[in-house]
Amino acid sequence: MASAPEATTNSPDVSFIIGHRGLDRLPQLLASLGRIAGQRGASVECIIVEQDVEPHVAAKLPNWVRYVHTPPPDRAMPYCRSWAFNVGVRLCRGSVVVLHDNDMLVPADYAAGILRHVRSGHEVVNLKRFIFYLTERHTRALMAGTAGLTDTAPESVMQNSEGGGSIAITRDAYERIGGFDESFIGWGGEDNEFWERAQTLRVWPYGSLPFVHLWHPPQVKKYGHDNPTLERYRALANVTVEVRIASLRDRTSGAMTGPASSSSPV
Repeated sequence: MASAPEATTNSPDVSFIIGHRGLDRLPQLLASLGRIAGQRGASVECIIVEQDVEPHVAAKLPNWVRYVHTPPPDRAMPYCRSWAFNVGVRLCRGSVVVLHDNDMLVPADYAAGILRHVRSGHEVVNLKRFIFYLTERHTRALMAGTAGLTDTAPESVMQNSEGGGSIAITRDAYERIGGFDESFIGWGGEDNEFWERAQTLRVWPYGSLPFVHLWHPPQVKKYGHDNPTLERYRALANVTVEVRIASLRDRTSGAMTGPASSSSPV
């Protein structure tokens, strides 16, 4: 945990990119930033892309964080995680990006571990071995500074998670596979689809590090059968990754004005 990185540079080794909306998860976001600031053995930057009508968190972030406000083109548009990541990648200064959730605490040697594998020739690095899901009470106490990470047993533990939560990829490789698919408007499915396309690259999939997930209320309909983003994912699963990559590379993604319209074959 740190209030700011040990050193700042205009050419960081690793760029963490986090999409965010609203004030409900601000405490989780700030806790996650503290762990990113505490990275050892690698220079880092962090870009927060706030996708909301008004800029709610700009004045509440640490000074070392780069802030970007992207108002949705329609006030009623659901959150588009893909658009947030694509905007952040276009603006980042590092040659390696970490696509990171705003509720995930990382160990201090995370960025350095990513760099070791990138320098050995890998383009995608997934180091998540365990994700410890904290209870609501433990999360609130941790963020209030009245509890430590190991004071209470986790609510659950996920092993060998793949596409979601936190994934590292070189910026060049990200662009070669088309970035995230901005046709996923709403919660769910976009990280699974991205991970499938990432398998065409040189992937280090052998997780070795522990992560901590901070509690928050679940997103409405995220895993529901009537979730349109999951329907979108099921439809794209019938299209080869090569066709999907070619379709995404033909689009202009990461525009500040809003998500790219879909031109995919489904």
